[in-house]
Amino acid sequence: MHIGPYQLKNNLMVAPMAGVTDRPFRQLCKRMGAGMAVSEMVASNSLLWGSEKTRRRADHEGEVAPVSVQIAGADPAMMAQAAQYNVDQGAQIIDINMGCPARKICNVMAGSALLQDEPLVRRIVEAVVRAVRVPVTLKIRTGWDRSHRNAVRVAKLAADSGIQALAVHGRTRACGYSGEAEYDTIAEVKAAVNIPVIANGDLTTPEKVQHVLACTGADAVMIGRAAQGRPWIFREIGHYLAAGAHLPPPEVEEIHRVLVAHVHELYSFYGESTGMRVARKHISWYTKGLAGSAAFRCAMNQLQTCGEQLAAVDEFFGELAGYGRRLTYIGELAA
Repeated sequence: MHIGPYQLKNNLMVAPMAGVTDRPFRQLCKRMGAGMAVSEMVASNSLLWGSEKTRRRADHEGEVAPVSVQIAGADPAMMAQAAQYNVDQGAQIIDINMGCPARKICNVMAGSALLQDEPLVRRIVEAVVRAVRVPVTLKIRTGWDRSHRNAVRVAKLAADSGIQALAVHGRTRACGYSGEAEYDTIAEVKAAVNIPVIANGDLTTPEKVQHVLACTGADAVMIGRAAQGRPWIFREIGHYLAAGAHLPPPEVEEIHRVLVAHVHELYSFYGESTGMRVARKHISWYTKGLAGSAAFRCAMNQLQTCGEQLAAVDEFFGELAGYGRRLTYIGELAA
C-alpha cells in the first residue's frame, strides 16, 4: 500500500490514541509488525506548541518512516499552520482528526463534531493540503449519529480536495465505542472513492481482520485498543493473512522482556516521575486477564519509584513462569 510516495511494508496500522500512541509505543508496534503508526493528536492552537506535552508529541527522533502526525482543530487557517509546524518538526504525513468522539474535543467543534458541517470539512482539508508538500490523510467516523450518517459524502469531498488516504472508524460519534462497527458503511465509502481506505473498529483477532478486509474491500486496517498491552498482535495478524495459520502465543519470557524494554523507554522519554505514571497503564494492559493480575495491578498503583515498579514486574512474571512457557488468559482482553 502507498500513501503518497511512501510504500508501507504491509497494510496494518496503529490507530492514533490520545495518551497511548507516543513515540515509544509507535516504535514498539512498528518493531512488532505494524506498517505505520499515527501519532496521538497535536492541537492546532499555536499557543500550545511550546508546551512540554506538544513538544513531546512532536518528538520523532529515531522513528521509522513514514512519520505520520495527527492534528486536531476547527479553524482552517490554524490547521494549516499546525500542519506546516509539524512538517518542520519531521512529520512526513499529516493526518487530520475528524474522528475523535471525546466531549472536550467535540465541544470546541473539533474531531468528529466537524462531521456536522461539511462545508467546514472541505475548507479545513483544502487549507491543510495547500499548506504542505507531504501527503495529507483524514480519519472520520460514519457520521454524527445514526440519523446523520454522511461518511460517503465526506469521503468524496475529501478525495476531491486532495486527501490521499482515508481511515473510517465504523461508528458514529454518538456511538462512542459501543455497539457493532458498521463495516457495510466502510464498504460504501470504499466503493465511492479512488483513494486508499483504511478500516477501523473492533479489529481484535486475525480472523476478524481477514473478514473485514474481505467484506469492505478496504486497502488496510487500523488497530487501536486491541494493541494495548498486545503489540505482537501485528505480527500475529500479518502471519495469519500471509499463511492462513496462527502463530503460537508469545512465551512468558518474551512478554516479560518486551514489557520491561517498553517501560525503560517510557522512563527515558518522559523522565522517571512521569514515565512511571505512564507505565502503570501499559503494565495493566500487558497483564490484564492473567492469573493474579487484579491484585498485582492494585499493588502496582501504590508504588512510588521506578525501581519498585520494575521489581514488581519481575516478581509477577517470575511467578507466571511457574505456570508454563506460554500464558493463558482468564479474562477478557481489550476490544
